[in-house]
Amino acid sequence: MNTPHASRTLQTGCCIVGGGPAGMMLGFLLARQGVEVLVLEKHADFLRDFRGDTIHPSTLEVMYELGLLDEFLSRPHQQTQTVSLVVGGTTLQLGDFSHLPTHCKFIAFMPQWDFLDFLADHARVYSHFHLKMQAEVIDLIEEKGRVTGVRASTPEGVLDVLADLVVAADGRRSIVREKAGFEALNIGAPMDVLWMRVSRHPGDPGQLLGRIEAGQMLVMIDRGQYWQCAYLIPKGSLEAVQREGLAGFRSKLAGLAPFLGGRVEEIQSWDDIKLLTVAVDRLKQWYRPGLLCIGDAAHAMSPAGGVGINLAIQDAVATANILGPVLKAGPVGPEQLALVQKRRELPTRLTQGLQVLLQKRLIDPVLTSKGPVSAPWIIRWLAQWSLFRRIPARLIGLGFRPEHVR
Repeated sequence: MNTPHASRTLQTGCCIVGGGPAGMMLGFLLARQGVEVLVLEKHADFLRDFRGDTIHPSTLEVMYELGLLDEFLSRPHQQTQTVSLVVGGTTLQLGDFSHLPTHCKFIAFMPQWDFLDFLADHARVYSHFHLKMQAEVIDLIEEKGRVTGVRASTPEGVLDVLADLVVAADGRRSIVREKAGFEALNIGAPMDVLWMRVSRHPGDPGQLLGRIEAGQMLVMIDRGQYWQCAYLIPKGSLEAVQREGLAGFRSKLAGLAPFLGGRVEEIQSWDDIKLLTVAVDRLKQWYRPGLLCIGDAAHAMSPAGGVGINLAIQDAVATANILGPVLKAGPVGPEQLALVQKRRELPTRLTQGLQVLLQKRLIDPVLTSKGPVSAPWIIRWLAQWSLFRRIPARLIGLGFRPEHVR
């Protein structure tokens, strides 16, 4: 490394890079077990718009097991018990969470910053938990082939953090993943997403998550005072959309959701629209001696189904269950890190497989279609039966191999 010598050095049991859902949940769970843990977050706060805000029943069950569910749900949020899709003007109910074997039979929608603040507040109860904001990791510290810590840039200067274990939970653009030289399998995605918000009125329809017409797909999430909208576009086509003009774009939104009417004029410039470049990939190996990747740092997910945040939290729970007791005694070996990947790789592969299937069979055909669209007759027929609606609800709400707090 060619970086200058750090001005300060800290020692901890586990250094977690990234204060997102995976990092904060893991930090909380490890501190709860008595492991000395430091979470490094490069931003000054958690206030980032259009992040994963869907809290699925699997995550709500974790909150119940931690004894925090009632307090968590007392914070402002919205709930939906069903997943619906409007295809060519026909409404189909494709998922019903009311039959799930969980305490919460719904998806909760809560701004991610509220969720992270909640976790941070409860983690601080434990003296073993430490959170440092405005600490951007810039390099790894290695000794004899083992990662022994990280180097971070802070307002006070450069900081070295030495740790028995470094966990990369810093998202799909993970600097730790890059510096460690991990090899990723790029699975690909045919679309990007434009996020925006439009005000919601009391007379608006209930929670309808998807609206599909020829060449267009819009997802709308009820956030109480406003609709959080995701407009899907073919991969890399933002400039083509912008060339058509903002007025044309607003017209498309109004056509997909006519009840919005003139409210689409609230989108006054392209600055009001945020681009999410969708990536779907996963590491071939999630770990090196002294280092483990979890969440999007190990496997970037498509926004399809809103499962990314919940899969990341499942990773955190499994990591705490497997490594927490060992970390209390000191460094963990590669064979123990391998147990985390073994536990979580199959659920990741299966979830990404379903997302790719959805991309190929629904999203890509819709975005490239020119004429009228309609759902296949088999889907229209199956959507009539409550037993069928339980299957997507279980896949979305619980996923594969849900984890439980030990």
